[in-house]
Formats: sequence, C-alpha cells, structure tokens
Amino acid sequence: MTQLSEKAAQTLELWLQDSFIDEPTKQELRSLEGDPKELEDRFYKDLEFGTGGLRGVIGAGSNRMNLYTVGRATQGFAEYILEKCKGREGVPSVVIAHDSRHFSPEFALEAALVLAGNGIAAKLFPSLRPTPQLSFTVRHLQANGGIVITASHNPPEYNGYKVYNAEGGQLVPDEAEQVIRYIGEVRSFSAVRKLSREEAEAKGLLVWLGQEEDEAFVNTVASVSVNRELIQSGAGSELKIVYTPLHGTGNIPVRQVLEKIGFTKVTVVPEQEQPDANFSTVKSPNPEEREAFTMAIKLGEQIDADILIGTDPDADRMGAAVKNNDGEYVVLSGNQSGAIMVYYLLSQLKASGQFPNNGAVVKTIVTSEMGAVIAEHFGAAVMNTLTGFKYIGEKMTQFENSGEYTYLFGYEESYGYLAGNYARDKDAVLASMLICEAAAYYKQQGKTLYDVLQELYTEFGFFKEHLESRTFKGKDGVERIQAMMSDWREQPPKQVAQIEVEQVLDYSLGMDGLPKENVLKFILADGSWFCLRPSGTEPKIKVYFAVRADSEEEASNTLSRLVTEVMGRVDA
Repeated sequence: MTQLSEKAAQTLELWLQDSFIDEPTKQELRSLEGDPKELEDRFYKDLEFGTGGLRGVIGAGSNRMNLYTVGRATQGFAEYILEKCKGREGVPSVVIAHDSRHFSPEFALEAALVLAGNGIAAKLFPSLRPTPQLSFTVRHLQANGGIVITASHNPPEYNGYKVYNAEGGQLVPDEAEQVIRYIGEVRSFSAVRKLSREEAEAKGLLVWLGQEEDEAFVNTVASVSVNRELIQSGAGSELKIVYTPLHGTGNIPVRQVLEKIGFTKVTVVPEQEQPDANFSTVKSPNPEEREAFTMAIKLGEQIDADILIGTDPDADRMGAAVKNNDGEYVVLSGNQSGAIMVYYLLSQLKASGQFPNNGAVVKTIVTSEMGAVIAEHFGAAVMNTLTGFKYIGEKMTQFENSGEYTYLFGYEESYGYLAGNYARDKDAVLASMLICEAAAYYKQQGKTLYDVLQELYTEFGFFKEHLESRTFKGKDGVERIQAMMSDWREQPPKQVAQIEVEQVLDYSLGMDGLPKENVLKFILADGSWFCLRPSGTEPKIKVYFAVRADSEEEASNTLSRLVTEVMGRVDA
C-alpha cells in the first residue's frame, strides 16, 4: 500500500472502513493488495462526471462504474432536479432506460431507488431500450429529466451513466457544472438517500413503463418519413435489407419502424440479434468499423441485399453498407451517409412543397463540409456546433423557442443523425428508416446509394475525410494527451504537406459563441483542415482530417500526405 499516492491510499481506506459499502466489494479491493498499480488507477481520482455523465470500467473503486458511484451521481442529480423544480406543483419525475451491458439493469434500478429516496418519481423501462427512446420519452411524458445506463459502443468491460434535461437533451456544460457541484457535495455514501423497491413502488415513486411508451416512440419516428406512400405502394417490398443490432437495443424498434412504413424484406443477422453484454461476435460493437459488418456482409451476399444497416448497442448510431460498381459492399462513412440523407431529405421536402423558408441543418465542427454545401444548395441555413449531439439538441430547442429557424436535420461524422423534432439526441432507429427509404426511392430510378454518392461528388466536389485515434490508458495516458495538446497549441505548424496553415482555431478560448472546449482545428490554404480533439468519454485523442478537391485522385493524394505528416508528429 505504501506505493499508492496519498489520495488513492486515503480513498481506498475510506471505502474499506465505510459501513455503507458491502462486504463483497471490500473483498474485491482486498484481493488487489498485491497490485498497487491497479489500486492506484481505481482510486487516484473519482470517476469524472463530464458533460455527458459517467463512463468507465466496471469494478470496485472511486474511479470505476459500480452501484456506489452510480448512487452518488444520482444523489447529486436528484438535488439538481429538486432545485430546478422548486416552487412547482406536483412530484418531479425522471425517466430511466438502459442498454444490454453488464450491470445495466442493476445500475438503472439503483438510480431509480435513489431518485425515489429523494421524493422524485422514477419512470423506469423494465428491459433494454434505445437511448433516443429515452430522449423522446422524457419529452413525451413531460418529465423533468432522464437517465440512461449505457457505454454506447465501448468495449464490454465499460458501462456509463448519461443524464438528460427536461427538453430530452444531454446536459450541456453549464447544466453539467451544476450537477457536478451537487455531486461534489455528496461527501459520503451515507448521504445517498434511497428507498427499497417495495417502498418506492408502494409510494408511487417507482413507475414501470412499457408498451404504451414503445408504441408512441415507434409511431412518432415513422411519422418523420417523407415518402411513406411510395414505400407502401411497392418500393418497400422491392428493397432487400440486412440489419444487425450488434447485440444491442435496436433490434425490436428498428424492425417495427421499418415494417410500419412498408419495408417487408428485412433480414436480421441471426448471430447478432439477441442482447449479449460481451458482444461476443465482434471485436467492437461499433458500426463505424467495417469489421462489425462482417456477418452482415456475408448474409447480404447470400441474399443479394440492396443495403446493410447496423446500429450500436444503445441504438443512437447507425452505419450502412451498399454495393459499389464492382458489386462489393462498402461501408459508408458517417460523413457519406449524412450527405446522402441531407440530399434525400431536402430534395424531397423541396419536391413536395414542404421546405420551410427558414429551414436549417446543424452539424459539428469535425463533420465534413459536404453536407453543408448540399444544404446551402437547397437554401437551408447551416449551423456548426462543438462535437457532441447535446449541442445539436440545444440548437433545436433554441430554434423551437425563438421560431427563427425550422430544424430539418442534424448530424455528426460519428454516425449520429436526427430528423424530426421529437427527440434531442441522435437516433439510429430514425436513421435506419431514412437511409432505407432513400435506398428504396433511388432504386426506383435504377440507382444504388453508391451511385447517388458518386453523383453528389461530381456535382458538389470530391470530399474525403479520415479519422485517426490513439488510446493512452490510465493516469499516464491522461497526462500524455494533455502534453500533446499543449505542444500543438504552443508550437503550431506553419505548413503541413507543403500547404500553408492559414488559420488556427483554438476552441479552448471560446470560438463563434460556442462553449470552451479543448479542441484545436488547423485550416489550410486549400480549404483542407485537420483537428485534434481529446475524447470526453474515453482515454484517447482523436485526429480528424478533411479535404475537398476537383477529382477523387487529387483528394486521395492530398489526404494521404496530410495524414502522414500530422500523425508523424502525433506519434513521435
């Protein structure tokens, strides 16, 4: 124990002495006495409540996801909700959902019982539901907030805890800071107020949600369709779809929505249909990665599918694969899928006379400019936000309150999309419907989505993007990432790949009215750019690249030179 830092040693001792912590947890910690490095990582800090909430490895310790860290966070969130609802009539309420991960049901119930202990009605889904359904249900039931237990597409050993405001959006920084302050005031686990399940149910403070809320969500998503009649009149029965929920929450709602608007040939990858907390058929349950589509591609080849779609474990990200000119399935990037959906949605709204004169598309600062160029072509305003759909959700609420703009579509390069005004988070259920609808529409014209993408490149320019990420685990990793950002900030390059650096955007200073964030974006003289951004939820740094050129070859060559030079310095 002498090898532990003072902070880690003190916190460990507090856990071992705390009468509110159960014996199995203490036994787990005692079993690690011979592994000071592991204990240091578990106790050198409290698991940080970022702008999205908590996310970390499951296990005992202050820097881990467990019933105690979840209970403490919920006590802080409860204090925040009670403060927000002060002076209002009625009992405050919070909706809770969870995904298919290890301990997700237990963490969800723990959060519900702590809320109940604070006099807040917890409205809990009894089994796994998509994150966007949580966002929708908060709004639909006019609740005062929401909690979803998920670690999105992280590895199986992770879980997480995300909190939502009354608008159904993830907390933005100023809201999160208030919750963090309340959590900080919870000095010991004895301060966490909690009811038993029986007590909470008897008092009406634990309410179980179900079929009624499910139907409301599915019907609302289906209502966003812009070509339902075409799909139901035959186009939907001609499109062959392969779908993989990657062992997560999307299976039932995605199939229900597709069926509701008229798709009849949907084949689910059988090996990946059922929930599995270990995601045992994939290295990573992330539709951003081609490997996650291996089984879907094999099935697609067997049945000659027109499109393959995959959703991540909490069904807020959607990836798609379509056939190229050689008949091989290619996985579309988030930027490519987003551009196709922007073009399809806006062109259909124009054609039907439903395009509002104040329509707006919202994207993040690390998303390709291709969708922005397309949106402006149709006469839509384009807004940029920081990375994270919570900022897009915040824009939606601003539009709704001011009436200055009508929200049409929002997206980020990491496979997050939303059309419609029913939620405030990205929705893979909606995105699955919209991209299949686009595929069916263009199939009627003898085109694949790959064909459509090539046409868009020809019309709007050849845009190419690339993402590199580097993971640095533990305390040392955090310090290395901080040092890397300081180095690029203090010694910015004047030239990259023989192209002048025209502008350096340091978002930590606050740019364009956006909140301050540790992000650096370098704009080059030819319009290319690259961006360094430490992840807010994982121990990694992400480096984004984007170029635009007159030909695919020129775009590829520029991108290759840019990536080689920048990553050479990152990896040095």
